[in-house]
Amino acid sequence: MKRVLIGMSGGVDSSVAAYLLKERGFEVWGCTLRLYDNEMLGLELPESGCCSVSDILDAKSVCRSIGIEHITLDMCADFEKYVIKPFAQSYARGETPNPCIECNRHLKFSLMLKKALNLGFDYVATGHYADIRFNNSTGRYELIRPADRHKDQTYVLYSLTQTELSHTLFPLYSLEKAEIRKIAEESGFVNSHKPDSQDICFVADGSYTSFLEKYTGKSEEKGDFIDKYGNVLGQHQGISHYTIGQRRGLGIALGRPVFVTAVDPVRNTVTLGDEEDLFRDSVIIKDINLISIDALDRPVKVTAKTRYTHRETPAAVFPLENGTARVEFESPVRAPAPGQACVFYDGDKVVGGGTIII
Repeated sequence: MKRVLIGMSGGVDSSVAAYLLKERGFEVWGCTLRLYDNEMLGLELPESGCCSVSDILDAKSVCRSIGIEHITLDMCADFEKYVIKPFAQSYARGETPNPCIECNRHLKFSLMLKKALNLGFDYVATGHYADIRFNNSTGRYELIRPADRHKDQTYVLYSLTQTELSHTLFPLYSLEKAEIRKIAEESGFVNSHKPDSQDICFVADGSYTSFLEKYTGKSEEKGDFIDKYGNVLGQHQGISHYTIGQRRGLGIALGRPVFVTAVDPVRNTVTLGDEEDLFRDSVIIKDINLISIDALDRPVKVTAKTRYTHRETPAAVFPLENGTARVEFESPVRAPAPGQACVFYDGDKVVGGGTIII
């Protein structure tokens, strides 16, 4: 019997995923990652929400209902090293980071998998909406979009390696959310009506700037709002308050809608412009991970998107020096931001992706 260690956040998706794996005949153990510690970080982090104490209790309750074992793994130090600290550093560089991608890259499908294999498990699993298939013609594992496109999470999973994909299961790939809640209700799970988590788990009130000031112990310097010609328009409250594409909460009135078009941490300026100034024909990416192909040694036609919520657009990926690439879009895309991921597809397959530099 194959053994699976499934990451259980305390939410309904991972709970139903654990139930389905057991129904398929696997020996299943639930595993909740303890990711942050208030005392260690000196912060008042939420005690409800992703991977909090209440979620651990919900996960344990579901495991009892299913009749499987549950363990908790302490990854607080790793979470700070690989997710929280880079998150703060990224904002200091004027970027817009995606900590969920880094959590998946370093913790859920790297460190958790290593621990699982050391404990004698064959696979790890999660409640992500995606599928994994092996392509016999290429000899590669592929990451495939799920049946419910509205819940497609392949964008935040593009960093999975071939080794990780070969030891990972996504049981929810063929189900829609309504079906998952129905299974949870019929199984009597305590979290069957629990709402989906929306915010970053370690930001208690959704205020990134408040979190960053507490975490770093530093107050941000105010600086100049400027236009694309360098003319000073007013004063901003610190660069971490702003991200490319932002319109609301700027605290400045110019008589017309304006948007953040650039953030410069060296000059401590935030550039404002019209919506048309947000559109880009191309981006440069680094830290590229390839899934359906083994090398980027020639231009590849794809569809690509630069934010989780964006629709993809036809594009071509051109290899550059030093492991970087340029992604050229057939139609300009709105507000690509340094620090975000650009993920590219071939139909339902994820070709790969990387982090936007510019």
